[in-house]
Amino acid sequence: MINKVLFVCLGNICRSPTAHAVMRQKAATRAKFLEIESAGTSASHRGAKPDPRSIREAEQAGYQFDGISSRPVKDTDFAYYDLILAMDNSNLRDLKARCPAQHQHKLQLFLHYHPQFQDIQEVPDPYYGGSRGFALVLELIEQGCDGLLEHLKRP
Repeated sequence: MINKVLFVCLGNICRSPTAHAVMRQKAATRAKFLEIESAGTSASHRGAKPDPRSIREAEQAGYQFDGISSRPVKDTDFAYYDLILAMDNSNLRDLKARCPAQHQHKLQLFLHYHPQFQDIQEVPDPYYGGSRGFALVLELIEQGCDGLLEHLKRP
């Protein structure tokens, strides 16, 4: 059974904290208990709040970022979390390189669970783009979270 989910992107300031905030609300709305966290494969933003552009876009849609700040992936995360979802192939490769063999099965691309995005598979990094990139990321994450919650409902 999956009860603990970790979302991972590079710096843990755009995509993964957005997934954290969105999934936290969607799971609560559906009365699905999940322990949700986010982290980055890089420690370059340790302790930083999510990017203001991510916050602005998501808060307009009703999501909250309370208590979310950047942290790097820890070695203990691989044993602790039931599912570790990378936002793109680069971060998935970094996770696979660090993850002990007995926990490799927990690693997956975030969009893997939404049938509409089987061909896309990656949530693009909006950091160096304009505001439309953050809107697209929120849209992909909302749909990806819905797909993941549907997957988790199955026996």
